[in-house]
Amino acid sequence: MKYFLPLLVMLLHFNNIQAQSSSAQMQGTVTDDKGNAVAGAAVTIIQTGQGGASTEKGQYTINNIAAGAYHIRVNAIGYKSVVVKATIKSNEHLVLPIRIEADMNMLNEVNVNTKKYNPDNLIDLQRTPMPSMIITRKQIEQMGSRRLDEVLKEQTGLAIVNDIGSGARAIGLQMQGFDSGYTMILIDGQPMTGRNSGNFDLSRITVANIERIEIIKGASSCLFGSDAMAGVVNIVTRQHVSRSQGMAGVRYGTFNTLDANLEGESPFANGKGSGYIAGNYYRTDGFNSNPYLSEGKTVPPYTSYTLQGRAKYMLSTVNTLNFTGRFASRHSINDKSYTGSPTKDILDEDDLNGSAVLNTNLSSGLRIKSQYYLTRYSTGQNITDLTSNEVIPGNNFVQYLHRGEVQASKTWFNSLVVTSGIGTQYETMDNDAYQGGKHQQNSFFYSQGDWKVSDKVGMIGGFRVEHHSRYGSSLTPSFGINYQPVKMLVLKAAVATGFKTPDFGQLYLVFTNFAGGGYTVLGTEQFAAELKKLQDAGEISSVFPNASKVSTLKPERSVSYSAGFTLTPTSSFKIDVNGFYNNVHNFINTDQVASKKGGQQVFSYFNIDKAFLSGLDVGFSWIAAKGLTIAGGYQLLYAKDRGVIDSIKAGTGNYAKVYDPNLGTDRRSKVSDYFGLTNRSRHMANIRFSYEYEPKGITGTFRVNYRGKYGFQESNRSNGFLDPYDTYVNGFFLFNASVQKTFLNKHFAVQLTADNILNYRDMLMPGQPGRMILAGFNYRFF
Repeated sequence: MKYFLPLLVMLLHFNNIQAQSSSAQMQGTVTDDKGNAVAGAAVTIIQTGQGGASTEKGQYTINNIAAGAYHIRVNAIGYKSVVVKATIKSNEHLVLPIRIEADMNMLNEVNVNTKKYNPDNLIDLQRTPMPSMIITRKQIEQMGSRRLDEVLKEQTGLAIVNDIGSGARAIGLQMQGFDSGYTMILIDGQPMTGRNSGNFDLSRITVANIERIEIIKGASSCLFGSDAMAGVVNIVTRQHVSRSQGMAGVRYGTFNTLDANLEGESPFANGKGSGYIAGNYYRTDGFNSNPYLSEGKTVPPYTSYTLQGRAKYMLSTVNTLNFTGRFASRHSINDKSYTGSPTKDILDEDDLNGSAVLNTNLSSGLRIKSQYYLTRYSTGQNITDLTSNEVIPGNNFVQYLHRGEVQASKTWFNSLVVTSGIGTQYETMDNDAYQGGKHQQNSFFYSQGDWKVSDKVGMIGGFRVEHHSRYGSSLTPSFGINYQPVKMLVLKAAVATGFKTPDFGQLYLVFTNFAGGGYTVLGTEQFAAELKKLQDAGEISSVFPNASKVSTLKPERSVSYSAGFTLTPTSSFKIDVNGFYNNVHNFINTDQVASKKGGQQVFSYFNIDKAFLSGLDVGFSWIAAKGLTIAGGYQLLYAKDRGVIDSIKAGTGNYAKVYDPNLGTDRRSKVSDYFGLTNRSRHMANIRFSYEYEPKGITGTFRVNYRGKYGFQESNRSNGFLDPYDTYVNGFFLFNASVQKTFLNKHFAVQLTADNILNYRDMLMPGQPGRMILAGFNYRFF
């Protein structure tokens, strides 16, 4: 890292001189069919993503263009989209006037920042049947967030959940009531691997080099396959490089937290190529939210390094080659002591992602993307009992995923966009808790059509066919429609299907957590043999009746319904309302199947025949005054097992009774006794105040997030569901704020961030830190 900054400065200086001497420029005026200037038109070179918005006089300028043949797309509110061709020579100053045709029924807002051509994925995540949202880099910077979980937990309808035994090592994302295992995490359009206790740990991802975050809420298996039953989070890293520039920044604060970043980018080869590289160093002393923990932290101290890069080179006017690479490493040591023996817990994680992409843009308008992608995630855990010096088995595994895919996209009749893809992926897992290495393979084909039926009606429909090496073939279709009866109102509805195969752990896991109380988890494929071993060894005191129901797991399937509207009564106010209902079959759940003689529990996995997750999302945005924006949202959620409800209504079965400690006896259960699935809040809300005073370079945000009470675990006499007498986490508010000031013509910026201002903590929330105050600065070289 000590050589990184001087090399970066030399590279920026050299390539800046080279770019100034050899690159071309294109400019012109955008006018309508009457010859009037069109202001605010988005002019974009499709192949490179370069572009900008036209001025009040309709003028636009694009600099640093490499020689070649291009397609230039122009979009503007109230006008029909147009694509023109242009050939640019080296060092040429090309004047290209563009005329567009008025279409007063075209009301879709044009966002120059989020509609650029994406070299990683031809699927537009903003054009899917299910509701979607975008978190921009500007929003992330204003929040002062450091890790991905800090950004997502402030979004409407998203909840951050923890595994009680893993603390910050298992910070997952819950969407529409689904556990984190049902949300696919992508980086530049490709799936990431590596889960701890079922959760993909969002805290291992730095947000320093994220250009935007794309989120789909709702079943997305049609486009992305298994693990996308709840939705998709796509992390888009820096893509479009048009000039030489760099950035260095550092933040420091509470818990001895240090976050340091270096970024640099530059075009090369007369603008035909470009490169981007970013490095991040992060460390924290961790924190403790458990007053009964005499030593150690619920979130252990850790150090993390991330190095990420991207390169692009235009092989010809038709073909462009893109490379992406990312390596992250995290090391943590936690000395802790509960009521038992003190232990030293050492965990090392390595995360590698890389891809090679060939983008082909033909003169016919056909776009093709051919890609190979590799991801590798490994974790090594060493737990030592400090009393006996015995080494206790930890979580040790290596996971690989290889993926090859070809995508194609074309616009037909200026109203229908068809995007299709075909590919295969091969996944391996070598885990100490499994018996032998495991692998699985699946092949897939998908297609989606986005059809503008008329000026008021649009439809999106598609399907995916997938063949899994273990579970055979599956079909997941989806369909959505939107209707705009008047200028200010858009109505929308969608139905989509989800499909998820059991993961390696649910099938093959044989794991005893000696450091966490000695509980055992058995995958269904190993269950019978491993339970017999425990019985033969005399470790089992009782086997529950449900143990006889442990069998081969079936894939989970869902049907998701979504309906809502977007209302824009004025240019400064917008509200989105969306209701959702997810009907899940063969829902995989964890339950206790036996007890050990020492009181420890034995768990395994079951298919629940029917479960449902339904609710309502409401979001709004209001430009209250110049520079002041107020935005917020609310989610209502019901997440329940329909089998429990049926049993309570019938007064028979496992859920017919509840123990009332006030009466000291059992009584018949009522439907109102059933709160729902654990770790789901009925109510969640947020509000954000953002202010920007551009003349002085001052920005600030104040955010409030609320999460209602949720069930933690059964603490009353066990009856298999959350009743009023069990353990709950109380509802709580989190208050966050940040302020930033720029100097030296926006080259230098200082920022002060305060998270969890009122210092709210709960021992049942091991990953929630107390109050954090951080200060930092960054300097931009350009």
